[in-house]
Amino acid sequence: MLILEEIRQALLALSAELDNLAEAIGYSRLKSRVAELEALSAEDSFWSDLENSQKVLREIKQSKDKIAEMDRLKGRHEDCLTLIEMAMEERDASFIEEIKAESAAIAAALETMKLATLLTGEYDANHAILTFHAGAGGTEAQDWAQMLYRMYTRWSERHGYSYKILDYLGGDEAGIKSASILIEGLNAYGYLKSESGVHRLVRVSPFDSSGRRHTSFASLEVMPEITDDKEIQIDENDLRVDTYRAGGAGGQHVNKTESAVRITHIPTGVVVACQNERSQHQNREVAMKMLRSKLAEIKERQHLARIEDIKGVQKEIAWGSQIRSYVFMPYTLVKDHRTGFESGNISAVMDGDLDGFINAYLKASSLGEL
Repeated sequence: MLILEEIRQALLALSAELDNLAEAIGYSRLKSRVAELEALSAEDSFWSDLENSQKVLREIKQSKDKIAEMDRLKGRHEDCLTLIEMAMEERDASFIEEIKAESAAIAAALETMKLATLLTGEYDANHAILTFHAGAGGTEAQDWAQMLYRMYTRWSERHGYSYKILDYLGGDEAGIKSASILIEGLNAYGYLKSESGVHRLVRVSPFDSSGRRHTSFASLEVMPEITDDKEIQIDENDLRVDTYRAGGAGGQHVNKTESAVRITHIPTGVVVACQNERSQHQNREVAMKMLRSKLAEIKERQHLARIEDIKGVQKEIAWGSQIRSYVFMPYTLVKDHRTGFESGNISAVMDGDLDGFINAYLKASSLGEL
């Protein structure tokens, strides 16, 4: 039972790291804060200020989520140690594989939670809005944009996040020209902000009867969802609002009424669109939320205090501007050009296994290497 003793010692060594992590996230302070806010929410006057009450409820939920995640990890750690002791006492080797897998999973979960402590940006805890754009290249690029779309929705499912389609413009033959989705979950923006940029694909095109190798590009924009209107002030005189008939799947209102909304923020040139809600009013509301989110993302990135000073940065979706390459042929490799992190398991990556890339970026960023 030497292997079980080795695993037990490794898990015991993690105990100090778990305590340090609890201290880093302010575990005790979070519990006190939740109790304080819940007492506040029970007061009769709590709902008199709806905007503030919603902010309080969001803080309660986020704090409870952090506490629950810490409790789950500590519980798994204790349960695994108990299982090892039982297996050693009974000299039962049948549990070895299960114990090895669980101990590895605990170590990985601990590492992920440690990385989450690096998410200290103003909007890192927020939900994330992802916008995909196909680059030049017609059907091939549009298919690549849809592959990326699927990859990030699978990533969100892996992490227990939910996603909602905000806007979707299908390709002429296959794929998508552009699409926007909202990914809802604690720290969604903090994790996904590193994914913003141009993504490059190299493969033998399924749309080329000659079987030639093609290079395609698609871009991804990542923005924090802004729910507090006071965070980003927008002058209505700076907006151009266009309505049009929505296209694609969307129910009885699609293609029958001009319910889709496109908003242009004239000072910055930022354009957002939404077509998936049932009415023009609802689409405008979502589009305005997307606009605030985009302006907040630019503001955070450029460290500017005034919206009217913001200048959107647009990179060409082409060679030389990519943050990551996905090579299917003549070999299989996904490589991030900023951190150097790479993976040869391209199938897993396209199925949403992006944590290695995200974690490498967070580590490099915290060390000032980016």
